Amino acid sequence: MADEKKAVAKGKKANFFVRFGRGFVNFFKKIGLSFKNMWHELQKVTWPTKDKLVNYVIIVLLMIAFLMLIIGLLDMGASALVNLLISK
Repeated sequence: MADEKKAVAKGKKANFFVRFGRGFVNFFKKIGLSFKNMWHELQKVTWPTKDKLVNYVIIVLLMIAFLMLIIGLLDMGASALVNLLISK
């Protein structure tokens, strides 16, 4: 450690292994900091109640069914139109 400080103080570049080691340690520090920040943000979230969650799930499932119906009807209509054009 003292040699590293002397090398930096003299303006010399630290050797490869010292730089690689520092980069390796900093990499894991940044990952740890990311998880720490994520944890703090998740504590700020207002989670829905069970009743609201059930309502949201029902709304999403109904929208999926409705869109499946619309897309299915459009697909059947387009298929019928293509078959009509090809048969002529």
